[in-house]
Amino acid sequence: MSAPPKWSSSVAVLALLWNLLGAAAYLMDVTATPDAVAKMGEAERAMYASRPAWFVAAYACAVWAGVAGSIALLRRKRWATPLFTLSLLGLLVQDLTLLSRPEVRADPGVLLLQGLVLAIAVSLLVVARKGEREGWLD
Repeated sequence: MSAPPKWSSSVAVLALLWNLLGAAAYLMDVTATPDAVAKMGEAERAMYASRPAWFVAAYACAVWAGVAGSIALLRRKRWATPLFTLSLLGLLVQDLTLLSRPEVRADPGVLLLQGLVLAIAVSLLVVARKGEREGWLD
């Protein structure tokens, strides 16, 4: 195994923190109480209620594979690559479903946030593939 670049540990720690934020958001979403749902706006409540189970499963896949991939990256393990791939696939299913809704496409804040999440997910996959290629992930 070759020596990892100096920046790799910082990237791995930031990746883990980022994905843990996603995990916290996921847990808050799936454990929302009826009172919390009642406090949502009408459009948000309708979208929340109409989500199919496969959408929530894709969300879970994106989040938890991202957390596991970040841990693998931190430990310099090559299994970070398939985990980040799985995370990206879950995110793409989630994004394509969200963007099929006109009210979501009309909200620049949602588009910006989902674009940022997608850019980070792609970047983490690129880093993991680079680590494999250069031999600093084993």
